[in-house]
Amino acid sequence: MSAKHTDLKALLDLAHDRYNQPTFISEDPIQIPHSFEKKEDIEISGFLAALIAWGRRPMIIRNAHRLMELMEHAPHDFVMHASEDELARLEPFVHRTFNGEDAMAMVRSLRMVYRERGGLEGVFSSAIKPEHPDVYQGIVSLHQLMTQPDWFTQRTYKHLANPAKGSAAKRLNMYLRWMVRQDKRGVDFGLWKGIRPSQLLCPLDVHTGNVARQLGLLHRKQNDWKAVIELTESLRTFCPEDPVKYDFSLFSIGIHKDI
Repeated sequence: MSAKHTDLKALLDLAHDRYNQPTFISEDPIQIPHSFEKKEDIEISGFLAALIAWGRRPMIIRNAHRLMELMEHAPHDFVMHASEDELARLEPFVHRTFNGEDAMAMVRSLRMVYRERGGLEGVFSSAIKPEHPDVYQGIVSLHQLMTQPDWFTQRTYKHLANPAKGSAAKRLNMYLRWMVRQDKRGVDFGLWKGIRPSQLLCPLDVHTGNVARQLGLLHRKQNDWKAVIELTESLRTFCPEDPVKYDFSLFSIGIHKDI
């Protein structure tokens, strides 16, 4: 390992250790699933919060809490049992380009997922095999399943990323980090045991992409699926069993002026 590689690992580890702490929760959308105890409530609230996780974090958090309020703070029960009149409560919801129509379509598809496929964990765990290098097939399978029904219109379609079309799928990779990683630090949940942390891929957006390029971890110019693979491969050289722990590092470096 070169001196430069060693120094970079030390920087990433320092930033990770500083921000992968329970204090991180109060400023991040992960606080939404942390407000629940039931496994299915954590999964569903986390999925919906992750789907709207773009823009300013205070706005994301405020609107995600509003969505939970519209679901009477019982997301699993709402998904499984809401009548059409109760579903209509979601109509006024708006987060940037994600609106009530999109929220209702997501709830209907989640109902199908939980009734027919054993829930979100069932979809991902059945699609991601032990021999798979990453979670690609799980995200593609979820996309195919949820977008198939007629209620999933073209306007809603764009809100569920598809790496088969080249999307970086930042929000779904972030959601999988929440559900799969378990390091006993109190932030990520580690609920899903059938997927290895080594198979996770780093959530990539404009900020993390820019920081990764500054650090020499990413050379591809587009923030697309190929860039996600390149970045994660770079992070695996530092921690092959849990490369996505460095998502905390890339998020915090720059924002918190660590470099």
